[in-house]
Amino acid sequence: MDRTRASVAVAVAATVAVAVASPGRGERRRPLARRWAVGRLLSLVPLVGLGLLVATSPGAAQTVNLRMSSYVPAQHPLNAALTAWADDVKKASGGTITATLFPSEQLGKAVDQYDMVKDGIADVAWVNPGYQPGRFPLIAAAGLPFVFGNAKSGSAAMDTWYRPYAAREMKDVKMCFAFIPEPGVFHSKRRLPLPSDVKGLKVRPASSTVGQMVTLLGGTNVQASAPESRDMIERGVADAMTFPWGSILLFGIDKALLVHMDLPMYVTPFAWVINKDKYASLSAAQKKVIDDHCNAEWAERVASPWADFEFAGRAKIAALPGHDVYALTPDQAAAWRKAVAPMEAQWAADATKAGYDAKAAMTDLRDTVAKYKAAP
Repeated sequence: MDRTRASVAVAVAATVAVAVASPGRGERRRPLARRWAVGRLLSLVPLVGLGLLVATSPGAAQTVNLRMSSYVPAQHPLNAALTAWADDVKKASGGTITATLFPSEQLGKAVDQYDMVKDGIADVAWVNPGYQPGRFPLIAAAGLPFVFGNAKSGSAAMDTWYRPYAAREMKDVKMCFAFIPEPGVFHSKRRLPLPSDVKGLKVRPASSTVGQMVTLLGGTNVQASAPESRDMIERGVADAMTFPWGSILLFGIDKALLVHMDLPMYVTPFAWVINKDKYASLSAAQKKVIDDHCNAEWAERVASPWADFEFAGRAKIAALPGHDVYALTPDQAAAWRKAVAPMEAQWAADATKAGYDAKAAMTDLRDTVAKYKAAP
């Protein structure tokens, strides 16, 4: 018996001794009742020892609650998918790992999610690396125009490609998985059939990579998180934004922007990351549960409900009175592809400057996307 269990056992024995030696008022008239109570106390001694043995056993798993942060509103479909991830973790861990989701920037702003996990303000969070331009140059390759065509197989491809690089680029956290939403498009106050139509526009970009595209085409970037975008447009700070379809409705931006380009153009790479100290504090069995939920399969499972939501948004917007959903001709689409082609060279220069083999990384990305049949 270790010191802790011995101390408690002594305390219980002392309590029993006091009960035997010092009966309370009136107990001399009830010796049978007093003997019964003492017997009950004595019967608890082995149970206390057993409980302490379980509690102090080196292999015993502690109960852990994860604070999960999401910056989108509670009704966003990604929150339900992240909760489903947490529920499966709880089941697989025998209830020893639970989680509480904090949506709507309750724990901090969208731009701060990565640092919130690094600093332990949140244990797990959904991160948009593009909110911090230049900090994560390699993952930005996934956000280049016309790389991905869908979110489901695309998320599996995204995770498979980025995982070997994450330990270096996101070294402050444990990268659980990387994923993407459905491709985003231009939503604006007028049609933009040619890339030259972006010149002079004030655009809220979805990421720093899309921001580079806007600059390349002669537009001006206006930075704002997704929850802030509608207000910014209504105040005239921006004329257009890049966003997937369903989220336009979710954030009420359909009230401010009525013209929508029907050309899947880009995706925004995301990561679901875990605080390193929190992960290190888990038992070996608990770590295995987390590891089993941090892979390409879970990247696709978490992305799929959101993908369905965004895809359905196109038909809903097209049915709204006053909205204009326009397709591009083959020549117009080709003009857009040609106009944004120089972005890959700029990305390669940034990645090379950061110490990566940009050519090998891009070849790996395109090969992985093709393997998963996720190209546009």
